[in-house]
Amino acid sequence: MALMITDDCISCGICVDECPNKAISEGTDKYVINPNLCTECVGFYTEPQCVNVCPVNAIIPDPNHHETHDELLEKKKRIHGE
Repeated sequence: MALMITDDCISCGICVDECPNKAISEGTDKYVINPNLCTECVGFYTEPQCVNVCPVNAIIPDPNHHETHDELLEKKKRIHGE
C-alpha cells in the first residue's frame, strides 16, 4: 500500500530526503507522495522513513492503493532496476 500525506502537512519538507524512491514532492498546498513510486521503504528499511520523521504525523496509508509486501518489493525492483 502506498502512503499519502494528509492536510495536516505543515510543508516542512523533512520527508523528501528520507524517501529512497524520490516519491515525495512539493504539491500546491502540501507535499505529495506519488503512489507509483512509493514502496513504503520495502527493500530498504523495515518501516517507512517518511512516517518516522514527520513531526505532525501527516503520513498515513493510502486507502486507494492497496499492495502486498511482495508487490511493494517488486515495485522497488522495477524502480531501481534490480
